[in-house]
Formats: sequence, C-alpha cells, structure tokens
Amino acid sequence: MTGDELKNARKASSWTQAQAAARLGVTQAYLSMVERGKRAVCSELASRAVGVFDVPATALPLTEYRPRTHNASFFQTMLGSLGYPGFAYLHGSMRLNPAEVLMQALDSDDLDSRVTEGLAWLPLAYPHMNWDWLTVNAKLRDRQNRLAYVVELARQAAEKADKPQLEAELAARVAKLEPSRLAREDTLCRESLTQAERAWLREHRPKPAKHWNLLTDLSVEQLDHVVL
Repeated sequence: MTGDELKNARKASSWTQAQAAARLGVTQAYLSMVERGKRAVCSELASRAVGVFDVPATALPLTEYRPRTHNASFFQTMLGSLGYPGFAYLHGSMRLNPAEVLMQALDSDDLDSRVTEGLAWLPLAYPHMNWDWLTVNAKLRDRQNRLAYVVELARQAAEKADKPQLEAELAARVAKLEPSRLAREDTLCRESLTQAERAWLREHRPKPAKHWNLLTDLSVEQLDHVVL
C-alpha cells in the first residue's frame, strides 16, 4: 500500500485527515506525511487501514519472503480472516496479504486437509493478488508445481461457476508456470504420506495432478467451500 492509495481510500470514505487519523490511531501530522510520501506505509498501518477502509487485503504489504512453521490454527484463522467460507467463524486480529498466506501454506511440509482444500479459494477470491511476488518465491522454493495445481483447481471451480473471464485469467496463470514445471515428484503439502499411500496415489490421482507430478487426490469436486 502506498501513501496515495491510503489517501484515495480515505477520500472514498469521505473522511478528513483528522477523522481518519483518529480511526487509524496515528496523529494527523503523521498521516499527512504518509499520504504525501514523506513516510512509508508500515505494515501495522496498512493492516489497520484494511480494517478501517474498504481496502482489499491485496493492499497489505509484501516483504522479503521468509519460510516459517505454522500450525493448522494459524492457516485456518488467516483464511477465515480473508473471508474463506470454510473458516468463516474464525476472525483474527491480524490479516496477511493473500499471496503471503498462499505462499506460506504451499511451503509447508504437512497441512491440515481442510486448509489444503481452502487454498484454491484464494486465487478465486483474490485473482489480482501479487502474482509476480508469489511466482518468484514459489520458484525459489521449488513450489511452482504446488502453486500451479492449486490455481488449476481454482480454474476448474471458475469453469463450474460459469465465470469465463475469471477462468481465462487463472488459465493464463497456470500456463505461465508450465515452462518451470518440475520433474521431481512432490506432494500437495503432505510429506508424511506413507509409501503405500504414495503408490496408491500414483495410480489414482487426477490427470492434472499427474501432469504437475503431485501425489494428491484432491479434485474440484471435493472443494465444498470453494464457491464464487
């Protein structure tokens, strides 16, 4: 989020700088400097702005990616805070940019199955997330196959919902990942699979999962909460 974006959000709400500053917990002088580009929009201020103004979560700042270990409740809360119906009852005090939530999830060795099912909702709900940041970091971590499959599931969901424009946008995202497709076998965030489970999935996984060398049986038919 830039100072101009913050100013535009304030004006769209028909608030004065003094009113907005009070709601954001900063002084009017500080907010004025931010809006004029004299001060950067820090992550804390951006998070507050997303909650105060009608600003999408994609406006939240993205910094240098750092792998972190999170438990299932973290991702459930993050998805719930971003609006995912499957965890609508969960609302944390903090929200992250959907691109960061997706990257952190894809970079996990083992995810709760309900969280994995919710990942395809992110490209549907936030099709204009920062794909450059996400793609670069996915490639750096060798997670592009996982990313491509999640976006492919989102594309299939858009097709089922008869959203041709969104389907085309997501198909283009998948196509851009094709040249970097990895030949190495991987899982969709389930590294704890047994050898027997891996053998079964090699024979029974969906065709797109086979194409992206992923051991998973997750299909669009299983995504009950991934709706438009």
